[in-house]
Amino acid sequence: MKEELKRPVRVLVAKVGLDGHDRGAKIIATALRDAGMEVIYTGLRQTPEMVVNAALQEDVDAIGISILSGAHMTVFPKVAKLMKEKGMDDVLLTGGGIIPEDDMKELNGQGVGKLFAPGTTTSEIAEYIKDWVKDNRDF
Repeated sequence: MKEELKRPVRVLVAKVGLDGHDRGAKIIATALRDAGMEVIYTGLRQTPEMVVNAALQEDVDAIGISILSGAHMTVFPKVAKLMKEKGMDDVLLTGGGIIPEDDMKELNGQGVGKLFAPGTTTSEIAEYIKDWVKDNRDF
């Protein structure tokens, strides 16, 4: 059994672009908070730059992007590129929404973490983030 973390996992939950549907993001943010994580929710209409800058300022362990707009093949690579430029190689980039399985696989191949489809349980998402942080972040 893995030892427990010395502090709560910090997660930034974001909605990027013009996608105005944030119910799922709010549900995930609440579920992660209920699972003992510190959650920063950026609100709607964020740019990739705003998300990465907020993640840097908040010293997060993970960024979770909720996307329903179909722009996932643009948004995730852009955020990943900005994270790399800022030296955030030990921060998880994950997310979910309406993303075709083939696109999920391609994004995973580009270094994006696991992506979650509608219907995924919040406990599965929380467990994935906690396990990733335990394995990849230096506390």
